[in-house]
Amino acid sequence: MDEARVDETKKKAEQGGILETVKVIVQALLIALVVRTFLFQPFNIPSGSLIPTLLIGDYLFVSKYSYGYSRYSFPFGPPLFSGRIFGSEPKRGDIAVFKLPKDNSTDYIKRVVGLPGDTIQMIDGVLHINGEAVKRERIGNYVTQDSWGRDIEVPMYRETLPGGTSHVVIERDGDRGYWDNTYVYKVQPGHYFMMGDNRDNSTDSRDENAVGQVPFENLVGRAEIIFFSIGEGSAGWKVWEWPWTVRWERIFNPVK
Repeated sequence: MDEARVDETKKKAEQGGILETVKVIVQALLIALVVRTFLFQPFNIPSGSLIPTLLIGDYLFVSKYSYGYSRYSFPFGPPLFSGRIFGSEPKRGDIAVFKLPKDNSTDYIKRVVGLPGDTIQMIDGVLHINGEAVKRERIGNYVTQDSWGRDIEVPMYRETLPGGTSHVVIERDGDRGYWDNTYVYKVQPGHYFMMGDNRDNSTDSRDENAVGQVPFENLVGRAEIIFFSIGEGSAGWKVWEWPWTVRWERIFNPVK
């Protein structure tokens, strides 16, 4: 009789332990969901459109609260409401994650260069905003890859947008790339014009068939900080290779 009671007590203790473990896991998942939805979302860089500012293999935290919340702030973008709540408009020069307007599901990341009502044009590789050439200063060369994957040196410039935001851009094809001369774009109300810093290797708002102007509602958040970075082609799960594959100098760098 005593042995039966001991076994029953053990079973209850085991069941209680399992239940507590399940509770902890559920609570952790709920906390993670709240943080991801309302505060910060991790995002990795899959392409070179923002080189040299962001590299393939960079992992970022994107602040969800920076621009307020829309349906796209939530996983799978459920149509809970339209527009934004607690909205705060992006500033020129912000690097922002947004849902591609063509399908409202694919994540893109680019720099905000045009605000509602602006005119945008590229002339011989120089960005023009509202009819004025944006200040651009040659600061050297940058080693990147051409269309065939070969290492090449390309011109690198420091560009200063109206309002004072300064960042670095590269011109892989010089000032005669496909998108280095465009017609004038008029930014629609409630929309933003996005461009990559790798000007000749970026599919952005200049390509109206692929991206076009981005509605305010489609903004997901603002890129804030690099929390991890690993060399292109390296596998992050291979921890034993981290000493030589992780870009340690990029970790905890703010995104500008």
